[in-house]
Amino acid sequence: MRFPSLPRPRSLAGQLFAMQAVLIAVVVAGYALFTYVSDERQAEDAAARHATAVARSIADSPSVRTAIHTPDPTKDLQPYALQVMRDANVDFVTIMTPSGIRWTHPDEKQIGKHFLGRIGPAQHGRTFTETYTGTLGASVRAVTPVEENGRVIGLVSAGIKVEAISARVRGQVTALLGVAGVALLLGAVGTYVVNARLRRHTHGMNATELSRMHDYHQAALHAVREGLLMLDGQFRVALINDGGQELLGVGEEEDVIGRSVADLGLPAPLTGALLSSEPRVDEVHLTASRVLVVNTSPVSGGERRGTVVTLRDVTELQSLMGELDSERGFTQALRSQAHEAANRLHTVVSLIELGRAEEAVDFATAELELAQALTDQVVAAVSEPVLAALLLGKTAQANERGVELVVSADSRLDDGVLPPELSARDLVTVLGNLIDNAVDAAQGSVRARVTVTAYASAAELVLRVSDTGPGVDPAHADLVFQRGFSTKPAGPGGRGLGLALVRQAVTRLDGTLTVAEAEEGGAVFEVRLPLRTSVGGG
Repeated sequence: MRFPSLPRPRSLAGQLFAMQAVLIAVVVAGYALFTYVSDERQAEDAAARHATAVARSIADSPSVRTAIHTPDPTKDLQPYALQVMRDANVDFVTIMTPSGIRWTHPDEKQIGKHFLGRIGPAQHGRTFTETYTGTLGASVRAVTPVEENGRVIGLVSAGIKVEAISARVRGQVTALLGVAGVALLLGAVGTYVVNARLRRHTHGMNATELSRMHDYHQAALHAVREGLLMLDGQFRVALINDGGQELLGVGEEEDVIGRSVADLGLPAPLTGALLSSEPRVDEVHLTASRVLVVNTSPVSGGERRGTVVTLRDVTELQSLMGELDSERGFTQALRSQAHEAANRLHTVVSLIELGRAEEAVDFATAELELAQALTDQVVAAVSEPVLAALLLGKTAQANERGVELVVSADSRLDDGVLPPELSARDLVTVLGNLIDNAVDAAQGSVRARVTVTAYASAAELVLRVSDTGPGVDPAHADLVFQRGFSTKPAGPGGRGLGLALVRQAVTRLDGTLTVAEAEEGGAVFEVRLPLRTSVGGG
């Protein structure tokens, strides 16, 4: 046979409420029981002391000694004993002979009979107490001798019924239980209020559900490849996942939790974005080796509680976008060249139709020689294929924008010179962005020109790009490398990221990047990258 089980509270708050209510009830019940037992023992002790005091006061009374010597002691002692009972609030007073024959008793029928209980110690001059069941029932009594000239001439016993003692204790326990009940009620109400608040915070979920949610939370947190960072109200790291540690380049989670964002050693613009109280949406920031898209969202509920930060790595995407921009430039240059080639072809055809074949051949040969001369000049100076292709493409782009791009006579960079540590993508990022920046600066100037110098020594690779633009204000010499800084209006794709990417790549490759005033009045940017392997070539 199965007994129906009591319904168990599902929520964690309900379980805590039930547990606390039971705990309060057990504590109150235990305290009541302890108090009852303690009060009963104390009441018995108090009754014994009271009975002893009454018995001693009677035994010491001169009138009692006088009455004992009369022929009929009961005549004087019985009224006296009844008066003492009423005045002293005891249940009986018995005065007896040294052998225990009663002279007084509340029940006059018991006078003359032998006292029930021990009297031996009192016969030897000692006062004692005991609990004994006599003619009036169980009582706590004291027996003491009446002495005269060192001789026991009588005995006195005073007592209080156990029933009366228990009645007093029950009255005290009833009052205690009333107080305990009020305490239990107040405790239950307080517990209910506290647990109602807890129930709101836990959304009514029990411990198993909270544990399962925590496990899912941890699994999801570390499975997300994007960076996730949670800051408290004082901008200290409250939570960071594996992706966030990797993207920010900080230490282990245990070393980061509790630290202020300002102490993580992040770039100043990124630190400022994380410390901002305003939300940030899709902001691009650079670290030492990455390009990150940062979004921040303050957590608020009447007061600032913290900030949720998401980090997305767009380093590869930014590189691909740079390559795409270059491809678009090449495409535009090819389209323009195709247009120019069509015009030249029409000119050649027209000359032939006019019977001027020799002039047509001279015109076509001159165009081919000019293009071949440009290619030969670039390849002769920089035969490294990636950089040579980049320079040829940028030359066509610059020409379309009215800027002459030349490779200086000092350039010498043979194929196979660069070690594997210098990846083609990094070189394209560095040199391509420097040329784009120089073309932007030189465009519209008199005799607009960009000069590129590239050579390798035994220890380093030097890339130098100068222009005929307005130059760089010395006060802005460091600012030009920060993301978002630009002296030109922002275009559709934004400005101020190219030089920041250059510095990021140079820093990652342990190189140096400087800017100074060029001889032609513009700016000259110089990059020096260490070569970790010996330089070859010839």
